Amino acid sequence: MNEITLIQGILISLAAFIVGMDFYLEVFFWFRPIIIGTITGFILGNPQVGIIGGGLAELAFAGLTPAGGTQPPNPILAGIMTPVIAHTTGLSAQESLSLALPFSFLMQYIVLMFWSGYSFLMPKFDKYAHEGNVKKFEGLAIGSLVLVGIVYGIVVFLCTYSAQDVMRTLVEMMPAWLTHGFEVIGGVLPGIGFAMLLKMMMKNWLIPYLVFGFVFATFIPFDNLLPLAIVAVAIAFLDYNKKPEKESEEIEDGI
Repeated sequence: MNEITLIQGILISLAAFIVGMDFYLEVFFWFRPIIIGTITGFILGNPQVGIIGGGLAELAFAGLTPAGGTQPPNPILAGIMTPVIAHTTGLSAQESLSLALPFSFLMQYIVLMFWSGYSFLMPKFDKYAHEGNVKKFEGLAIGSLVLVGIVYGIVVFLCTYSAQDVMRTLVEMMPAWLTHGFEVIGGVLPGIGFAMLLKMMMKNWLIPYLVFGFVFATFIPFDNLLPLAIVAVAIAFLDYNKKPEKESEEIEDGI
């Protein structure tokens, strides 16, 4: 078990402030759990738990995408709290992922509150646009963006630095069967997230690649995932280069 210092808490909150605004804009995608989880791990001085925890959270949230007015559980809090809980309580990344979900749900409702509240700003935007008042239009847009980032920073600071003793006490009070249950749930969640992603993206022509990757990763022993990643990149590159040829053949057939 490790203690999160005040400086570490502030740095994690600052990172949440930045990625919270990125989540609002969806520009750099720093808000993805694997990115913010790795950053959190480096801030805590434990990059391994950050990468593992962020990677598990990324798989669990891979298929959860905002659609229309819906808002899925927040990926930022899952990416931050998974390594934070593992670092402060000594639990595994799988167990920590399960315990990070309530924080993700909390931020989900806070974000929904923002989206609902910001609907009342639309008449102001329309008014400034009609008047051609660029300064007020930009000020309102930037102000609403910064406010989102500030709330992310405050929530993350309270959840990481201020609540670490409560989390540690809670983990110490949990019986062994409950801890094991969280570990099982944390191991299943990435599979569910990846299955949701496949349900949306899987096409018939992609099935051979899925089978090849499964066989390669399951039945061929190797010490690390780097060979599999290199082979996957090579296959993706080959398929990418074939697409212009397919498109040209389709055009010729159509002619």
